[in-house]
Amino acid sequence: MKKIFIALFILYLGTAVSAEEDFLAVIEPPEAGSVSQSEGLAAFQRIYEVTSHPRCANCHVGSDNIPMWSGPSYGKIRPHGMNINAGNSRIGAETLLCSTCHRESSNLDSEPHAPPHFGLAWRLAPVEFEWFGKSPAETCAQLSNPDRNGGRDWMGLARHLVEDAGHRGPVLWGWSPGGNREPAPYSLQEHVDDVLIWGTAGMPCPIPNEHAADVE
Repeated sequence: MKKIFIALFILYLGTAVSAEEDFLAVIEPPEAGSVSQSEGLAAFQRIYEVTSHPRCANCHVGSDNIPMWSGPSYGKIRPHGMNINAGNSRIGAETLLCSTCHRESSNLDSEPHAPPHFGLAWRLAPVEFEWFGKSPAETCAQLSNPDRNGGRDWMGLARHLVEDAGHRGPVLWGWSPGGNREPAPYSLQEHVDDVLIWGTAGMPCPIPNEHAADVE
């Protein structure tokens, strides 16, 4: 299949960022039939390591609309402080807007313990994208179902990752969270590649009833 090259040239404060910070994402699916089911399952396991990581899972919560604080620096899993509830709007419109503290900025870096920010309006992921504490089988069922993933096939999922990163949104922030926060595992390019490997294999899912994510 034809290679799709998407170069993201980011401008900050009117000047181009350094060459090291330019991001080039390549969407290059493997040839049809070239990926076995076991290889697809291995790719999904790596996908799950990303989706269940605190940088992703903390804002991929359910219908209680409460973002989570978890990860090595917190010591324990707990809801977002200050009794934050993002409401059905998922942006806090009903109570306190997420943007009150999480400002929109093309600069992903932030001070330790300060509210992080990225290039789009801060919000919880849609409730259909609930990943926090979910098992590999549950997350796979969500990602592979167009009714629960924004109407996307696996190529659409890969494109979504690259497009969001192009806006310096939460996808790119997951690997560059600033403030000495632990980034998601692997890299954005490796994550895109794994989505393509998994998709080419037919989007195989692990068997149900596996242990839920051990979010620290």
